[in-house]
Amino acid sequence: MKEAPLRALVTGANGQLGKALVSAAPAGAVLKSLTHAELDIAEPAAVEALLQDFQANLVLNAAAFTAVDEAERQPDAAARANALGPAVLARACASRGAWLCHVSTDYVFDGAQGRPYDTSAQPHPLSVYGRTKLEGESAIRQQLPQGSTVVRASWLYSARGGFAARMLALMASRPQLSMVADQVGVPTSASGLAQVLWSMSARRTPGLWHWSDSGVASWYDFAVAIAEIAVELKLLPAAPAITPITSAEYRCAAARPPYSLLDKRATEKLLGITAPHWRRALRATLEELA
Repeated sequence: MKEAPLRALVTGANGQLGKALVSAAPAGAVLKSLTHAELDIAEPAAVEALLQDFQANLVLNAAAFTAVDEAERQPDAAARANALGPAVLARACASRGAWLCHVSTDYVFDGAQGRPYDTSAQPHPLSVYGRTKLEGESAIRQQLPQGSTVVRASWLYSARGGFAARMLALMASRPQLSMVADQVGVPTSASGLAQVLWSMSARRTPGLWHWSDSGVASWYDFAVAIAEIAVELKLLPAAPAITPITSAEYRCAAARPPYSLLDKRATEKLLGITAPHWRRALRATLEELA
Protein backbone atom coordinates (compact mmCIF):
# COMPACT_ATOMS: atom_id res chain seq x y z
CA MET A 1 0.00 0.00 0.00
CA LYS A 2 1.40 3.37 -1.00
CA GLU A 3 2.25 5.65 1.93
CA ALA A 4 0.30 8.91 2.10
CA PRO A 5 2.39 11.97 1.17
CA LEU A 6 3.63 14.15 3.98
CA ARG A 7 1.35 17.16 4.37
CA ALA A 8 2.97 19.41 6.96
CA LEU A 9 1.71 22.61 8.53
CA VAL A 10 4.32 24.98 10.01
CA THR A 11 2.92 27.59 12.41
CA GLY A 12 4.77 30.75 13.41
CA ALA A 13 6.33 30.82 9.95
CA ASN A 14 7.61 34.38 10.27
CA GLY A 15 9.83 33.60 13.28
CA GLN A 16 13.40 32.40 13.14
CA LEU A 17 12.48 28.77 13.81
CA GLY A 18 9.51 28.86 11.45
CA LYS A 19 11.72 30.13 8.63
CA ALA A 20 14.32 27.46 9.39
CA LEU A 21 11.67 24.73 9.33
CA VAL A 22 10.44 25.88 5.93
CA SER A 23 14.01 25.93 4.58
CA ALA A 24 14.74 22.44 5.94
CA ALA A 25 11.50 20.80 4.76
CA PRO A 26 12.14 17.39 3.20
CA ALA A 27 11.82 16.95 -0.54
CA GLY A 28 8.36 15.84 -1.59
CA ALA A 29 6.59 17.30 1.43
CA VAL A 30 3.44 19.28 0.78
CA LEU A 31 4.05 22.28 2.98
CA LYS A 32 1.82 25.04 4.29
CA SER A 33 3.52 27.70 6.42
CA LEU A 34 1.45 30.33 8.19
CA THR A 35 2.37 33.39 10.22
CA HIS A 36 0.53 34.50 13.35
CA ALA A 37 -1.37 37.04 11.24
CA GLU A 38 -2.57 34.19 9.04
CA LEU A 39 -3.36 31.75 11.85
CA ASP A 40 -3.90 32.37 15.56
CA ILE A 41 -3.25 28.92 17.01
CA ALA A 42 -5.42 29.80 20.04
CA GLU A 43 -8.55 29.99 17.82
CA PRO A 44 -10.07 26.48 17.81
CA ALA A 45 -12.43 27.02 14.87
CA ALA A 46 -9.66 28.43 12.67
CA VAL A 47 -7.26 25.62 13.53
CA GLU A 48 -9.85 22.88 13.01
CA ALA A 49 -10.93 24.34 9.66
CA LEU A 50 -7.36 24.65 8.45
CA LEU A 51 -6.39 21.08 9.36
CA GLN A 52 -9.50 19.79 7.66
CA ASP A 53 -9.06 21.84 4.50
CA PHE A 54 -5.33 21.20 4.18
CA GLN A 55 -5.57 17.59 5.44
CA ALA A 56 -2.37 17.96 7.41
CA ASN A 57 -0.85 14.79 8.83
CA LEU A 58 1.94 16.70 10.60
CA VAL A 59 1.92 20.00 12.47
CA LEU A 60 5.19 21.63 13.51
CA ASN A 61 4.42 24.36 16.02
CA ALA A 62 6.95 27.20 15.96
CA ALA A 63 4.41 29.80 17.10
CA ALA A 64 5.21 31.29 20.50
CA PHE A 65 5.43 34.44 22.59
CA THR A 66 9.21 34.49 23.01
CA ALA A 67 9.89 38.01 24.36
CA VAL A 68 10.85 36.91 27.87
CA ASP A 69 10.70 40.32 29.56
CA GLU A 70 7.62 41.46 27.64
CA ALA A 71 5.79 38.36 28.83
CA GLU A 72 5.99 39.75 32.37
CA ARG A 73 4.10 42.82 31.14
CA GLN A 74 1.70 40.87 28.92
CA PRO A 75 1.03 37.61 30.77
CA ASP A 76 -2.35 37.05 29.09
CA ALA A 77 -0.84 37.35 25.61
CA ALA A 78 2.00 35.01 26.58
CA ALA A 79 -0.44 32.47 28.00
CA ARG A 80 -2.59 32.64 24.87
CA ALA A 81 0.32 31.87 22.55
CA ASN A 82 2.36 29.55 24.76
CA ALA A 83 -0.28 27.64 26.75
CA LEU A 84 -3.72 27.92 25.14
CA GLY A 85 -2.45 27.70 21.56
CA PRO A 86 -0.60 24.39 22.01
CA ALA A 87 -3.64 22.94 23.81
CA VAL A 88 -5.85 23.93 20.86
CA LEU A 89 -3.39 22.38 18.40
CA ALA A 90 -3.27 19.16 20.43
CA ARG A 91 -7.05 18.80 20.41
CA ALA A 92 -7.25 19.52 16.68
CA CYS A 93 -4.45 17.07 15.88
CA ALA A 94 -6.13 14.40 18.01
CA SER A 95 -9.40 14.81 16.11
CA ARG A 96 -7.69 14.76 12.71
CA GLY A 97 -5.11 12.05 13.44
CA ALA A 98 -2.21 14.44 12.74
CA TRP A 99 1.15 14.23 14.50
CA LEU A 100 2.15 17.32 16.52
CA CYS A 101 5.78 18.41 16.97
CA HIS A 102 6.09 21.22 19.50
CA VAL A 103 9.05 23.25 20.76
CA SER A 104 9.51 24.21 24.40
CA THR A 105 12.35 25.81 26.33
CA ASP A 106 15.13 25.39 28.87
CA TYR A 107 13.45 28.22 30.81
CA VAL A 108 11.04 25.71 32.35
CA PHE A 109 13.90 25.10 34.83
CA ASP A 110 15.16 27.37 37.62
CA GLY A 111 18.85 26.64 37.10
CA ALA A 112 19.47 25.48 40.66
CA GLN A 113 20.49 21.92 39.76
CA GLY A 114 24.01 22.70 38.55
CA ARG A 115 24.21 19.83 36.05
CA PRO A 116 22.50 19.27 32.67
CA TYR A 117 18.77 18.73 32.97
CA ASP A 118 17.37 15.51 31.57
CA THR A 119 13.70 15.09 30.72
CA SER A 120 12.91 13.54 34.11
CA ALA A 121 14.05 16.66 36.01
CA GLN A 122 11.35 18.58 37.85
CA PRO A 123 10.54 21.90 36.14
CA HIS A 124 10.37 25.08 38.17
CA PRO A 125 10.06 28.14 35.89
CA LEU A 126 11.12 31.55 37.17
CA SER A 127 9.24 33.68 34.65
CA VAL A 128 5.88 34.08 32.93
CA TYR A 129 7.53 32.91 29.72
CA GLY A 130 8.85 29.73 31.35
CA ARG A 131 5.58 29.05 33.15
CA THR A 132 3.42 29.46 30.06
CA LYS A 133 5.75 27.32 27.95
CA LEU A 134 5.55 24.60 30.61
CA GLU A 135 1.75 24.83 30.59
CA GLY A 136 1.77 24.43 26.81
CA GLU A 137 3.99 21.37 26.74
CA SER A 138 2.03 19.83 29.61
CA ALA A 139 -1.26 20.31 27.77
CA ILE A 140 0.10 18.55 24.70
CA ARG A 141 1.50 15.64 26.66
CA GLN A 142 -1.80 15.22 28.52
CA GLN A 143 -4.08 15.47 25.49
CA LEU A 144 -1.90 13.80 22.85
CA PRO A 145 0.59 11.58 24.69
CA GLN A 146 1.12 9.05 21.89
CA GLY A 147 0.70 11.46 19.01
CA SER A 148 3.15 14.22 19.78
CA THR A 149 6.83 15.05 20.11
CA VAL A 150 7.82 17.85 22.48
CA VAL A 151 11.39 19.13 22.16
CA ARG A 152 12.90 21.56 24.66
CA ALA A 153 15.66 23.70 23.19
CA SER A 154 17.94 26.42 24.55
CA TRP A 155 19.12 29.89 23.51
CA LEU A 156 17.80 29.71 19.96
CA TYR A 157 19.27 32.06 17.36
CA SER A 158 19.62 32.46 13.59
CA ALA A 159 21.47 34.69 11.17
CA ARG A 160 18.52 37.06 11.04
CA GLY A 161 16.85 36.51 14.38
CA GLY A 162 17.37 36.00 18.08
CA PHE A 163 20.40 37.02 20.12
CA ALA A 164 22.95 36.83 17.31
CA ALA A 165 21.02 39.17 15.03
CA ARG A 166 20.41 41.64 17.88
CA MET A 167 24.09 41.60 18.81
CA LEU A 168 25.24 42.23 15.24
CA ALA A 169 22.97 45.26 15.05
CA LEU A 170 24.19 46.62 18.38
CA MET A 171 27.84 45.93 17.59
CA ALA A 172 27.55 47.86 14.34
CA SER A 173 26.34 50.95 16.19
CA ARG A 174 28.05 50.90 19.61
CA PRO A 175 31.72 50.90 20.60
CA GLN A 176 31.04 49.19 23.92
CA LEU A 177 28.57 46.63 25.29
CA SER A 178 27.93 45.02 28.67
CA MET A 179 26.87 41.38 28.76
CA VAL A 180 25.73 39.07 31.54
CA ALA A 181 28.43 36.53 32.42
CA ASP A 182 26.78 34.56 35.24
CA GLN A 183 23.97 32.91 33.25
CA VAL A 184 25.15 29.71 31.58
CA GLY A 185 23.52 27.68 28.81
CA VAL A 186 24.09 26.58 25.23
CA PRO A 187 23.42 28.70 22.11
CA THR A 188 21.49 26.60 19.60
CA SER A 189 21.15 27.37 15.90
CA ALA A 190 17.63 27.47 14.51
CA SER A 191 18.72 25.62 11.38
CA GLY A 192 20.15 22.73 13.39
CA LEU A 193 17.06 22.50 15.57
CA ALA A 194 14.84 22.55 12.48
CA GLN A 195 16.65 19.53 11.06
CA VAL A 196 16.22 17.70 14.36
CA LEU A 197 12.50 18.48 14.45
CA TRP A 198 11.96 17.14 10.94
CA SER A 199 13.93 13.99 11.83
CA MET A 200 11.98 13.45 15.04
CA SER A 201 8.71 14.01 13.21
CA ALA A 202 9.63 11.49 10.50
CA ARG A 203 10.17 8.88 13.20
CA ARG A 204 6.89 9.72 14.93
CA THR A 205 8.68 9.41 18.25
CA PRO A 206 6.36 10.38 21.11
CA GLY A 207 7.34 11.98 24.37
CA LEU A 208 9.57 14.70 25.73
CA TRP A 209 13.07 15.30 24.37
CA HIS A 210 15.92 17.78 24.79
CA TRP A 211 18.09 19.42 22.14
CA SER A 212 20.84 22.02 22.01
CA ASP A 213 24.18 22.44 20.36
CA SER A 214 27.21 21.18 22.32
CA GLY A 215 29.49 23.00 24.73
CA VAL A 216 28.64 25.66 27.28
CA ALA A 217 28.59 29.45 27.27
CA SER A 218 27.47 32.53 29.12
CA TRP A 219 25.76 35.38 27.31
CA TYR A 220 29.11 37.18 27.56
CA ASP A 221 30.89 34.24 25.91
CA PHE A 222 28.26 34.14 23.18
CA ALA A 223 28.56 37.86 22.46
CA VAL A 224 32.38 37.74 22.35
CA ALA A 225 32.24 34.83 19.90
CA ILE A 226 29.75 36.68 17.69
CA ALA A 227 32.04 39.70 17.59
CA GLU A 228 35.17 37.67 16.85
CA ILE A 229 33.60 35.64 14.05
CA ALA A 230 31.79 38.65 12.58
CA VAL A 231 35.08 40.54 12.30
CA GLU A 232 36.76 37.53 10.66
CA LEU A 233 33.91 37.32 8.14
CA LYS A 234 34.03 41.10 7.59
CA LEU A 235 30.49 41.52 8.84
CA LEU A 236 31.87 44.11 11.29
CA PRO A 237 34.83 46.44 10.77
CA ALA A 238 35.98 45.91 14.36
CA ALA A 239 34.81 44.22 17.55
CA PRO A 240 33.35 46.47 20.25
CA ALA A 241 34.63 46.32 23.79
CA ILE A 242 32.46 43.83 25.70
CA THR A 243 32.35 44.03 29.49
CA PRO A 244 31.14 41.10 31.62
CA ILE A 245 28.53 42.00 34.24
CA THR A 246 26.35 40.10 36.72
CA SER A 247 22.65 39.41 36.44
CA ALA A 248 22.10 41.79 39.35
CA GLU A 249 23.73 44.58 37.37
CA TYR A 250 21.51 43.94 34.36
CA ARG A 251 18.02 45.04 35.26
CA CYS A 252 15.25 43.22 33.45
CA ALA A 253 11.63 42.32 34.13
CA ALA A 254 11.98 38.53 34.06
CA ALA A 255 14.23 36.28 36.12
CA ARG A 256 16.39 33.87 34.12
CA PRO A 257 17.84 30.53 35.25
CA PRO A 258 21.55 30.91 36.07
CA TYR A 259 22.20 27.45 34.61
CA SER A 260 20.08 25.85 31.90
CA LEU A 261 22.10 23.17 30.12
CA LEU A 262 19.95 20.39 28.68
CA ASP A 263 20.99 16.73 28.63
CA LYS A 264 20.41 15.82 24.97
CA ARG A 265 22.15 12.43 24.90
CA ALA A 266 18.91 10.49 24.42
CA THR A 267 18.03 12.59 21.37
CA GLU A 268 21.52 12.17 19.90
CA LYS A 269 21.28 8.39 20.39
CA LEU A 270 17.83 8.23 18.82
CA LEU A 271 18.90 10.17 15.74
CA GLY A 272 22.41 8.72 15.52
CA ILE A 273 24.04 12.16 15.50
CA THR A 274 26.24 14.35 17.66
CA ALA A 275 25.30 17.98 18.12
CA PRO A 276 27.93 20.39 16.78
CA HIS A 277 29.78 22.66 19.17
CA TRP A 278 27.95 25.96 19.43
CA ARG A 279 30.92 27.95 18.10
CA ARG A 280 31.06 25.83 14.95
CA ALA A 281 27.32 26.19 14.46
CA LEU A 282 27.62 29.94 15.08
CA ARG A 283 30.30 30.31 12.41
CA ALA A 284 28.18 28.39 9.90
CA THR A 285 25.20 30.58 10.75
CA LEU A 286 27.10 33.87 10.38
CA GLU A 287 28.62 32.68 7.11
CA GLU A 288 25.11 32.92 5.68
CA LEU A 289 25.48 36.69 5.97
CA ALA A 290 29.00 36.95 4.58
